[in-house]
Amino acid sequence: MPSTKKSLHFISSAAVTAISVGVLGFCMSTQWAFTSMECTSVGDDFTNGTADMTWDLFDVFLDRNFCPSFGGDDKFQVIAKLAEIEVASAALYGLVLCLLALCLLFSACSILISLYNSVSNPYETYMGPIGLYVCSSLSACLSIVVLILFVVNITTTSMAEDLVKSFHKDAELRNKTTKLRLGYYLTILYTVLSLFAIALIYMYDHAAYTHRREQQRPTEDAPKEIMMY
Repeated sequence: MPSTKKSLHFISSAAVTAISVGVLGFCMSTQWAFTSMECTSVGDDFTNGTADMTWDLFDVFLDRNFCPSFGGDDKFQVIAKLAEIEVASAALYGLVLCLLALCLLFSACSILISLYNSVSNPYETYMGPIGLYVCSSLSACLSIVVLILFVVNITTTSMAEDLVKSFHKDAELRNKTTKLRLGYYLTILYTVLSLFAIALIYMYDHAAYTHRREQQRPTEDAPKEIMMY
């Protein structure tokens, strides 16, 4: 049976990882960004409308105010609509979703490994602290990649403009502005919690290693005559 200290550290790590999974699950169901663009009709020199897009992770809500005529409201699935107009953006956005799914998978593995270590003493293999380091590190790294890809795709590419023009090709769009919403920032919190779960195990692992070294030191420092005797 593991010591009480080890059990507490691994149970705490499992609890923190479980909280991070809940955070990520919630952020995947809420708004990630808001994009607004000025809209003009082809040939006009003045702005006469706006196109506002509210981004959930899977759906987009498009509010067209005099863009280019009287406007309207539209709701559509991001991947399906992007696949109709631009394969590259659809692939990049789909990659974001796949990476988030992998984050959940690796976090689940971290929870299982932590719970297993809290009731047993596995060797330093993939079922020990090493396995938890790998799974939680992958979760944190992949979530960082998600944050980068999402911002690049929504701000620097023409994805938003292409989605609006898929409804009205005679609209000219300019002055795009994007504000990140709660879902995006909760992903950052998920990254921090994944790293904190690693820190909890590292603190125990480092203390256990130091304790083992201190126990071995008297033998290592003993005179050769005593050791031979």
